[in-house]
Amino acid sequence: MHNLMTDVAGVRVGHAHDHTLASGVTAILFDKPAVASIDVRGGGPGIRDGVLLEPVNTVEQVDGFTLSGGSAFGLDSGGGVQAWLAERGRGFAIGDATIPIVPGAVVFDMINGGDKAWGRFSPYRDLGYAAAEAAGDSFALGSVGAGLGAPTAT
Repeated sequence: MHNLMTDVAGVRVGHAHDHTLASGVTAILFDKPAVASIDVRGGGPGIRDGVLLEPVNTVEQVDGFTLSGGSAFGLDSGGGVQAWLAERGRGFAIGDATIPIVPGAVVFDMINGGDKAWGRFSPYRDLGYAAAEAAGDSFALGSVGAGLGAPTAT
């Protein structure tokens, strides 16, 4: 036991970040779909698929979560993790479709000095995919992944 999320069997964590961007993504993946719920707080919350986790809805389990920098742009990270899971046939099966369920949350790191002039599309989808690819039983702690550019005070 290391007092980490990955001490729980079937939980894996991966990070991807870009020092020039001063931002990144953390992916939390489950080997088998997991029951999940969410509690949203704060004055300007940025979440993806949070409503899916309300008890009255059809979806009862998730395949993973994303935590990302980038404010609302970081919500794209869930698409990268979703693509990684879809390539492996993981997700909520309905009819002939299989849809990976990947809720997520973001932090505001847009004014931390990193280069946010990325052009037409933000880098967060690719960072999400890379974080999923990196997921394993051991992972770095500290200012990495979603926490790379997260401010502690403003």
